[in-house]
Amino acid sequence: MKPAVIDNLQYVNWSETAFRQLRMGGVDAIHVTIAYHESFREAVLNVSQWNRWFEQYPDLIVRGTSGDCVRKAIETGRTAVFFGFQNPSPIEDDIGLIEVWHQLGIRFMQLTYNNQSLLATGCYEDDDTGLTRFGRQAVDEMNRVGLVIDMSHSGDRSTLEAIEHSSRPITITHANPKWWHNALRNKSDEVLKALTGSGGMLGFSMYPHHLKDGTDCSLGSFCEMIAEAATRYGVENLGIGSDLCQDQPDSIVTWMRNGRWSKQMDYGEGSADQAGFPPQPDWFVDNRDMPNLSTGLLATGLSQPEVDAIMGENWLRFYDQSFGGAE
Repeated sequence: MKPAVIDNLQYVNWSETAFRQLRMGGVDAIHVTIAYHESFREAVLNVSQWNRWFEQYPDLIVRGTSGDCVRKAIETGRTAVFFGFQNPSPIEDDIGLIEVWHQLGIRFMQLTYNNQSLLATGCYEDDDTGLTRFGRQAVDEMNRVGLVIDMSHSGDRSTLEAIEHSSRPITITHANPKWWHNALRNKSDEVLKALTGSGGMLGFSMYPHHLKDGTDCSLGSFCEMIAEAATRYGVENLGIGSDLCQDQPDSIVTWMRNGRWSKQMDYGEGSADQAGFPPQPDWFVDNRDMPNLSTGLLATGLSQPEVDAIMGENWLRFYDQSFGGAE
């Protein structure tokens, strides 16, 4: 079987065109966002929409719940789709819904989306108080059922406490190191050492606000950063989590940043004069450009097996180890 190519975070405005681009780019699996600020009922409707797409495009996509689903996708020339939440809002304040959502196919859940949640503190808050009492119990329950803890939008203390409290490796699905680009959402060296040192996974983001030089970031700069991260943290804990938001209207980024919690306009990583989605760098506009990453990584001096690991084999191993219930 060919090495897996996995992008472990996308929020594309999905369509037949986008699904065909996945196949043209050789992407074998993706982790898609099912909810930002949705309630339980609203998130269920998003799952229902995906069920219709699986029915409409069975030759292009297949539902993913385990590592074997990726292998099946590779064998049949399709893309396996894994579900995740970027906020814990769909569990509301009911710990029992964690297992229900795992049964409905959710495999990743962020404990926060920028703000303080019932579980932990987001990276935009001034005071990071760490995991809450509910948060610690939620981590235990996520460990038990096989729902992966994602701290991509969380503060440093909350992230470090999640790493320490979790009995299973966690992930930061889409972010980059602060030592490369000091963006609010990128992660400190302390956090990344703790994450990878405990067997957790980092997915590198290509969202322009997370890139050195933004939209003008070069492929070489991005890939050299990954090569340096491999030196610092080990190749085996690194992957891709592009945060691709292709074809989304700017109303969606407003929803992502503001939800229903704010009466004031929050521009997040943007600004009043750049309020919408920033343009993607020209070397990663859509999934057809995925092979550019392999080419760029090889140009840094990484070996083919190391590039294969970063491009998807590490995520596949992580899926195998993470999605089943605790023994």
